[in-house]
Amino acid sequence: MNVIDKPLSSSSASGTFAGEIADLFRKLGLSLAADRGSDLAVYSPIDGAPLAMLKMHRADDMDAMVANAGTAFLAWRQVPAPHRGELVRRYGQLVREHKEVLSRLLTIENGKILTEARGEVQEVIDICEYAVGLSRQLFGLTIASERAEHRLTEYWHPVGPLGLISAFNFPAAVWAWGTTVALVCGNSAIWKPSEKTPLTALAFAKLLQRVAADYEFAPDHLVQIAIGDAECGGIIADHPGVSIVSATGSVRMGQDVGVRVQRRFGRSVLELGGNNAAIVAPSADIGLALRGTIFAATGTCGQRCTTLRRLIVHDSIHADFVKRLVAAVGSLEIGSPLEDATHVGPLIDKAAFDAMQRALDRARSEGGTVHGGERIEVSGFPGAYYVRPAVVEMPAQSEIVCEETFAPILYVLSYADIDEAIALQNGVSQGLSSCIFTSDVREAERFQSATGSDCGIVNVNIGTSGAEIGGAFGGEKVTGGGRVSGSDSWKNYMRRVTATVNYSTSLPLAQGVKFDLDID
Repeated sequence: MNVIDKPLSSSSASGTFAGEIADLFRKLGLSLAADRGSDLAVYSPIDGAPLAMLKMHRADDMDAMVANAGTAFLAWRQVPAPHRGELVRRYGQLVREHKEVLSRLLTIENGKILTEARGEVQEVIDICEYAVGLSRQLFGLTIASERAEHRLTEYWHPVGPLGLISAFNFPAAVWAWGTTVALVCGNSAIWKPSEKTPLTALAFAKLLQRVAADYEFAPDHLVQIAIGDAECGGIIADHPGVSIVSATGSVRMGQDVGVRVQRRFGRSVLELGGNNAAIVAPSADIGLALRGTIFAATGTCGQRCTTLRRLIVHDSIHADFVKRLVAAVGSLEIGSPLEDATHVGPLIDKAAFDAMQRALDRARSEGGTVHGGERIEVSGFPGAYYVRPAVVEMPAQSEIVCEETFAPILYVLSYADIDEAIALQNGVSQGLSSCIFTSDVREAERFQSATGSDCGIVNVNIGTSGAEIGGAFGGEKVTGGGRVSGSDSWKNYMRRVTATVNYSTSLPLAQGVKFDLDID
């Protein structure tokens, strides 16, 4: 039986939404009692006030978690994959039943508008359905052998415990991408969420733990959650008992995690920064391009890895397009993400606001003209950081344009021909998402070709954000090269076996090698 929470005490949290957090957990049938402490203060970006005080896991706790994950893996890998899929199916159903409660919790802690939060929870549900189908499709290959009466095959086995490190901007979906697929592949999992959004993580993880506790085939400690800071993530990266480390976050974080995992010859799946661009061609449907551009640039207050950060507009339409873009962005409703009329909610915290202002100052010093970008006062929330998304006209792709700032800043450049546009698109170190708005089939095909965009996601007449779960998600260059979910990314969570069976009475060697022996 789940212990129902008592209301949070004033010593634990005193913000506008602290009491509602307790109510939301109560509606989920979950408790935060065992998670409370004095180590980590959690704040709502809506008003900047505290939501809860939690305890963090220490090194000894992490060692015990990894040991438990190893034990759980030994049992779980023996459960047939379709039965593993049944666990995920039940979890997806539970999330569906609590979609609205989970969405509101996510918005309060993360700050994205409620419709986006609902979309993220729906993504968790969808990835569960995807993983369930996958549990009956973990197929291998039969390969033609050069030797008579031999069978050559390739198949896949569970690889071991997954350690998943996620960022604040998608506090549930990214975890579900990796964990649900890892589970049907036969692995156990440890989740280290962002310390900025641990409450959402606790809710989603605890619901899965509840489902596992009621499932006859699920061992204890199949899914665990570690609340902690970068040290906690470092332990996951270093620990030889963690077979796969999936990390989503900044390039700097990924460089650290990737090196640490590789040092012990572990396996890492990295999904890191994006400095995503859109090209607007002369033949583009301008209304479509404006709508696609604005959502991609301002959704989640510019705090998506797929946020549109660079806009490359043809010379012939540049002036009019920018005029309409600036006017449209200026008309967006900025305010509480819980209000249906709001287009853009708050930045996650003051550090994000300060980083945005530093970037805008640099853009001005590099010749840019800034429209918007100022802090917006929202009644009743003086401690929060709401901003008007910024549109910045730049004379060239300067240093600041080549950097990713996790805020709603859209740098606008111009181009003369498609070769120049593609060169600008590819002229940054990141390679996550890209798009072109055009009605010219030659331009569209060129953009998707080997001589076009160098990103992992290449779209035509749709923005850079909002990827569907079926396609492989990830990017190239300093984005990390990992594909965290979709398509055949399940192979990241398994180990490949190549097997040869000789069912003849002779022993022919490959490549015609002769090694004759007279043996009685």
